[in-house]
This record gives sequence, C-alpha cells and structure tokens, in this order.
Amino acid sequence: MLILAAALSFIMGITLGLLGGGGSILTVPILTEVIGLPGKEAIATSLLVVGATAAISTFPHARAGNVDWSTGLVFAVFAMAGSYVGGRLAVFISATILLILFALLMVVTAAAMLRKKADPPGSEPTERKMSVPKVAIEGLVVGAVTGLVGAGGGFLVVPALVVFGGVPMRRAVGTSLLVIALKSFTGYFGHAAHTTIDWELTGLVTAAAVVGTFVGVALVRRLDPNVLRRAFAYFVLVMGVLFMAKQVSVLVSGDAHPEEAAEHARLAPYAPLDASKR
Repeated sequence: MLILAAALSFIMGITLGLLGGGGSILTVPILTEVIGLPGKEAIATSLLVVGATAAISTFPHARAGNVDWSTGLVFAVFAMAGSYVGGRLAVFISATILLILFALLMVVTAAAMLRKKADPPGSEPTERKMSVPKVAIEGLVVGAVTGLVGAGGGFLVVPALVVFGGVPMRRAVGTSLLVIALKSFTGYFGHAAHTTIDWELTGLVTAAAVVGTFVGVALVRRLDPNVLRRAFAYFVLVMGVLFMAKQVSVLVSGDAHPEEAAEHARLAPYAPLDASKR
C-alpha cells in the first residue's frame, strides 16, 4: 500500500507542478482510500503534504518569472487567516461530513473546469492593476475552504488571480503555488490542536510528491493546457462521484466516524506501519 500511495503521490506532484492546483483533490483520497487514515487525520496530513510540495515547486516557477509576488502575498495573507479559522472550525464537524463536502467540492470543481472555454493558442489575459478588496475577499473564502476540508484550493486560486488580480494565466499557476503553500501550512496549524500526524508517512508521501512537481514544471511548456485540463477534470469528476457515493452510504448507514471511533480506525488499518511508536 505504501508503494501505491507513493506512486499516486508522485502523480499528484506532477499535477500540482503542471496546473498550480489539484494536489489535495488527489491527496485526501490517497490517504483515506489507500492508506486507510481517518478523515480528519487525512485532511490535516494533506495540508502538510500539499503545503510542502507547493512551497518547493514555487522556486522553479519563480526562476522562470511565473510568480507575481505582490498579488500572491496579498491573496495569501487573507487566505491564511481564512484557512486557520476553517481548520479550527473543522473540530465541530464530523469526519464523514467533511469528506462529503470535499467530494462535493471535487464534483463542482470538475464541472467548472469542463465548462471553461479553451484558451486560444498563445493567448494571455491583459495584466492590470490588482484589486486589493476583491483579492482579499476571494482569499478569505478560498482560505476557509482550505482549512475546513483540506483542499489546497489551487483550482480556485488560479481563476481568482486571473479574474480579480489581473494576473496572466501562466503567472497565475506559479503564484497559486505560493498561495497554496502559505495557506496550507496555516490550515494545518488550525487542525494541529485536535489532530495527530504520522510524520514518517507524511515524509514519504511528501518526498514522492516533490519529485513529481519537478516533472510537472518541466512539462508545462510541452503539453497543451486545454487538453490536459479537460482530461484532469474528467478524472476528478469520476473520483468525486465515487468518493461522494461512499461517504453518503457511510452516513446513511449510521456508521459515520464519531470522534471516539476515529482513534480506533486510525490504529487498525495503519498500525503495522507505525507499530514501533504505539
């Protein structure tokens, strides 16, 4: 299972480095369905993995001039505030409900990606002056989503930067990674007060994802982003529907994860990986 999780994390890293988003959409299902972590632990771990991966992959984008530091930092400051609040509020919501919200976010995001018209070859939006109030509001909303359901939010950050920040698409991808890194770490600190983390597992998944990001960054100039975006959208849509169906069935059957059962669920499927520490 660890080998499969590492391979899927590598793919997640490619997606994150290539599109500037999509990391948590893949990371949370990897941690819950492949590793067997409970929902809240998976969400907190996802925030760390995606945050570290995005931080490292920001550097090659920055060297290529694809990071708008001023707009990104303003967006990130407000997103970090929203992310911390979302992480703190997560303790009041059951793990099953959080995962249903996450699956719903996957479906909505995929639908939005499929509805987006293809960009003409070589086209870029005209760069304009940053609208601080709009960027701040969008940052708060996206940050709250990040902290609450463990979504890095790149699929929300990129269009927000383009529409409200006036950032050209290529620079929005690199800037998104900066924002994702900062607010993912802040969201994790919101979860840290009520969630435990397996650092060995987190390090393994992060290492695989980081290697994938460098591959993704290298592919940015070689692949048609419109074709890639649609293929990824269909993949996310299928995963979201399946993930949603499973979580709804758990909720309907009455087997939702109460807090007292979460620890048992964490120890059972994952104990062999961390037996020396228990």
